[in-house]
Amino acid sequence: MTQIEPLYDKKYHCEMCEQSFTTKKVRSRFVKVLRFDTDFAPIYADGFENPNFYYVNVCPNCGYSFTDDFSNYFPPGGKQLIQDKICSQWAHHNYGDKRTIQEAMNTFKLAAYSSTLKKEKHIVSAGLYIRLAWLYRSIDNHEQEMRFLKLALKEYTESYSTGDYKGTQVSELRLMYLIGDLSRRIGQTQDAVRFFSKVIEKQRQSVEPQIIQLAKDRWQEMREEQTVGK
Repeated sequence: MTQIEPLYDKKYHCEMCEQSFTTKKVRSRFVKVLRFDTDFAPIYADGFENPNFYYVNVCPNCGYSFTDDFSNYFPPGGKQLIQDKICSQWAHHNYGDKRTIQEAMNTFKLAAYSSTLKKEKHIVSAGLYIRLAWLYRSIDNHEQEMRFLKLALKEYTESYSTGDYKGTQVSELRLMYLIGDLSRRIGQTQDAVRFFSKVIEKQRQSVEPQIIQLAKDRWQEMREEQTVGK
């Protein structure tokens, strides 16, 4: 019997250079989540794959990096900007095989740069930054984790203000909770309280009771921390 490998090849078409390439993805049976952190970071069981390592697709031919959440649309001048800033300086590198955590981090940084140049939705950029922060958390690099949580918070806040999350898998309630939790994590207590309050206020009409409960739990934790600190 042929042994099934955790990783498989998926074919992609690069919208920048029009070349096709393959990159690894993780078979779902090889992913086991033990629990989630308060900002939805999945904690994976030992011996199982972390699909975030393979979240970003990097074209080996031109360096343009993207995820399945990127749109196919490029704003006027967008392709030329990416050509000048990324493709023209790209030293051929293939991220299409099994990745180390450092390689995974590199792919997120490449995708974040592509996302910025392409003017992707704020919700898309936020998703890149928060996943990168999770990778740094997994190796206990607090300084870099905080750096990318702050960038994620900035993008999530912009997404909330502009409404560009609408039509994505991120609901308004989930977004408000995330803004609250990231604010809490980086020490912006007033903003955290404000957004947790917004979530709790919607409990009567919400179809996501688990998000309401998470906000209540965080609110309670913050109150207890303030009491202890007095």
